[in-house]
Formats: sequence, C-alpha cells, structure tokens
Amino acid sequence: MEIALWILLAILVFGILPTFMMSFFIYRALLLRTSKDIWDRDPSMPDDEEYVGLYKQATEWGKQWSAFKKDVEIKNEGLRLYGEYFDFGSDRAVIILPGRMEACTYSYHYGEPYRKAGWNVLTIDNRAHGRSDGKVNSLGYKEYRDVIAWAKLLHDEYGIRSVVLHGICIGASCALFAAASKNCPDYIAGIVGDGMYQCFYDSCKNHMVKDKRPIYPFLMETMLWIRLISGANAVTDGPKKRIYDMHKPILFIHSREDLFSTPEKVQQLYDRCPSEHKKLVWFDRGGHSRVRYNNPELYDQTVSDFLATL
Repeated sequence: MEIALWILLAILVFGILPTFMMSFFIYRALLLRTSKDIWDRDPSMPDDEEYVGLYKQATEWGKQWSAFKKDVEIKNEGLRLYGEYFDFGSDRAVIILPGRMEACTYSYHYGEPYRKAGWNVLTIDNRAHGRSDGKVNSLGYKEYRDVIAWAKLLHDEYGIRSVVLHGICIGASCALFAAASKNCPDYIAGIVGDGMYQCFYDSCKNHMVKDKRPIYPFLMETMLWIRLISGANAVTDGPKKRIYDMHKPILFIHSREDLFSTPEKVQQLYDRCPSEHKKLVWFDRGGHSRVRYNNPELYDQTVSDFLATL
C-alpha cells in the first residue's frame, strides 16, 4: 500500500505538476499584465492587416472629434481607472467596453453610430489596461463593478440620464454582468453585445483548436489558474449563467463567420434571455470583433435602430 501511494505521488508530481506550471504561462500570456507596455493604447496586433485598418479608422475618429474630448478618471476598489469622454452636449451616453487586449483608443471605432444618434461617448481603459491600475484581467467578474462606477460618474457628475453599455467580446460579457447585476442602476438603459460568448472556456477552446494547440490537459488547468488568481469561474459562469437575470433591453450583434464565439452559442443566449426587449442581428461577413469593420453602414444602422427604441 505504501509503495502504491509513492507511485501515485510520483505520478502527480512528475505528471501533472509540469503541465500545470506550463498552463500558468498560458494563463499569464492571456490574462496577466506583467508590464505597462502590454494592453496599452497602441495596437495589440500590429501584424494583422485588418486589425491595423480598424485601428487606423478608430484613431482618425478620435482626432476628428478631439475638440469634444476630455480625460476622466475614477477610483474604484482601490484602483485608479482612466478614460476619455467625448461630450457632444447630450444627456445620454454610451460606455464602450473593448475586448481582452484593448484599451480606450480602440473603442473609438464604435463611437460614430452613437455620435450620429446624439449620444455622448465614454471610452475607458479597463483595469489592467491602458493607463489604468491593476494587473489581472478577471473576464468581467470584477470589471463590471468598475463599469457601474463609470456609469455613476456620468450620471452624478455630468447629468447623464440614460447610459448604454456597448461591449465587444469580453467587453460584451462585462456589459451583461453589469446590466444583470442586482446593483445595476436604473439609468443603465440597456446593452449592445458584439460577439458575446457563453463562457470564456468555450472561446479559449475554440482559439486552441484554430491554432492547432493541444487542449488536454492545458485548457482545464488554465481555467484553474483563472479561478485561483482572479476568482472567476470561466467554465460554469459567464453569460450563459447571467443571461437569466437580464431583463433590460439588449441587442446581440453577431457574425456567422465568428470562429471563437460561435453562432449557435449566441443563439442559445438569445433564446434563454428573459428580456422582453431583445434582438439578435446577424452579419454574414466579419470575423470575431471585426463585424463593424466589414459592415460599417449596416452595423451603425443596427445600433441606431436599437437606440431609437429606448
């Protein structure tokens, strides 16, 4: 019996421990900010031609409307958080929530439909991004409380009576977390979710499949690191759980070409959502987080139509 226990211990130490440590480096690359140069306001994928084009459009929009921009900041849960507020003179505003590696400059890309519709635009550096404090990306599990704090700033300091959250990928999940929260204020009027996944586990797995990387045992071990360090349950929690508490207006925007947040998953989210004011709009072109870049006019009209119903 004693020999069997030693054999079992050896298997655990020499079998699981090495892959578990390797999985930490996967987690570290995905969700830990180890330097201020990571996830800053510069392009995160400078070798991706389409992404660079998107980012160029975003920065041009920011320059065009820079006269209306002011730097803003809040402090929440001990972290200083920074953003840029484009005040076009409205009492309605959108908070744009970017994806995993992006900061506020990227979010300019989504500002135009709101400006045209007469809404102010707040772009933010999530915690651990841009100029904001923090080292851990918790997939919206903690960031959603920052979003509610940003909305409070708009309401209390700038007289904004109605706030919409527009999230892309992880930003869409974060928007849902905020809007479905029991602490969500009434002045958060609804959300737009672009490329929303059911849980980060699914999205991460799809990335690994596309990149032809081994899934077992690294995927589940990476999820365990997420749980240990950020407290987030990336397997059983996420939009697939929070969607049942979503009663505010919601617009799902999704591409049929999305390989990471797959179409059938967002259809399930839509079907499960109890909101009486919900809509799912499909786009035939555009990869994950690239829908507006490939369909700018239809995208903007879709957002405008949704805003008109609020």
